[in-house]
Amino acid sequence: MKFTKWNFTMSVLGIVIYVADIAADIWVTSNYFCEGQYSLGILTMVFRLLSSIIVQIFSYEWFKEDCGSPDPGKLNWIFRLHFLHGGIFTRYWFALKVGYQAAFKQNSSGDKLTGGPASIIHKRAIDAVTDISMLRVFKTFLETTPQLILQIYILMKHDKAAFSQYASIITSFCGISWSTLDYQISLRKSLPDKNQFAGLPPKLLYLFYKLFTLTSWILSIALVTLLNIISSIFLLIFLWALGFSWTLKQHTMFCKSKRMEFLYRTVVGIILIFTFFNVKGEKTKMYISSYYATHVLVTLGIMCVCLFWKTSVTEQLYFTFVSITVVLTLGLGIFCLIVYYMFFHPTIYFKQQSASDKVDGLAREREKEESSRIKNFIMQ
Repeated sequence: MKFTKWNFTMSVLGIVIYVADIAADIWVTSNYFCEGQYSLGILTMVFRLLSSIIVQIFSYEWFKEDCGSPDPGKLNWIFRLHFLHGGIFTRYWFALKVGYQAAFKQNSSGDKLTGGPASIIHKRAIDAVTDISMLRVFKTFLETTPQLILQIYILMKHDKAAFSQYASIITSFCGISWSTLDYQISLRKSLPDKNQFAGLPPKLLYLFYKLFTLTSWILSIALVTLLNIISSIFLLIFLWALGFSWTLKQHTMFCKSKRMEFLYRTVVGIILIFTFFNVKGEKTKMYISSYYATHVLVTLGIMCVCLFWKTSVTEQLYFTFVSITVVLTLGLGIFCLIVYYMFFHPTIYFKQQSASDKVDGLAREREKEESSRIKNFIMQ
């Protein structure tokens, strides 16, 4: 388990992207207000603020757990930073500080000593980056994905857009998919007893599986929203309720307190609206098959409704393009999913005889000795 110079470079790039994302949100929101579209501007701000609040809450709780019995003065400063929505910056600062020591200061001889000073530094750096990756997954599905649906809805509603809007939408799709892959990589790296991705093919297949399935589903939701906003809201609430109920049934133990566990299950319910998220260390063949079979049926149902419900929407030129994209990306996504799990999943690609399925939620049941936050957490 080693934190490399490449990992450090990716961490630096991560904070640059995070700052750029904040700047982009401010720019988009200001444009809405300047154009007199106050409702869209407020809605964009609401997505940003709510996701930031939830991320800050999780980050602060993790800081408290990691500190054990922290100094009250230090804990007050950490609370103030999170209250001012600076929790992610604090985590990036710590990750870069420890990561720099691990990547550039530790000598190879010290790193060979398991449990020695060098290995502890590497472990702390990897754990810090993994925590950030988890928080970014939360942010992605609480903020970026709803904003993307809103952007597509506005684009199809007005049937005109600048090149920058198309570029922004494509970039958002890629960013959402990349965040899931980045977390998968960080998670496996933090668990030395678990197989990591071997080479480029598994990473690409996992990325394309997420990219295509998410693209198809987000476009489908945007079409429903365009046909009838109320129906879209009811559909999303219904899907969230199903995801939340499934999480309750799994008896997850991500957090130490009941209130934080409830918040975690609420967030997982939102993530399950858009993509599969395994929350327990159990075999997931049946769950993931049922999940995407349902996605296929609902997507085809939406397309049938759009075709037979003759409205001005179905007469637009973009409707044909979007419909073809929905069906094509859904087929490609399912194909990549099957190929990945049949041939390129790390437990198969490494030819490991006894392999357990991977989990997407953090098992917060930590023993008293120092261990990774995700010691018992593996990702699907």
